[in-house]
Amino acid sequence: MLELRPTCECCDRALPPASREAMICTFECTFCADCAREVLGGVCPNCSGELVRRPVRPEAALAGNPASTKRVFNPDCAARKAS
Repeated sequence: MLELRPTCECCDRALPPASREAMICTFECTFCADCAREVLGGVCPNCSGELVRRPVRPEAALAGNPASTKRVFNPDCAARKAS
């Protein structure tokens, strides 16, 4: 089950479970669409995997399978700006 982490690891932007702006890699590293595209060039800085849109968990399913509250933030992420 996907963790659905609550924020972008790069800019700390809130990414609620229903956000269509959340991007993930196969290890569930989570970034907002802006950072994924403009800073990271679509590649996860942690594993070099492809960043794709995170699926939205239906609200009814969140009751029994809540989103994660684990925040991961790397302030050095912005220094990796894609060229």
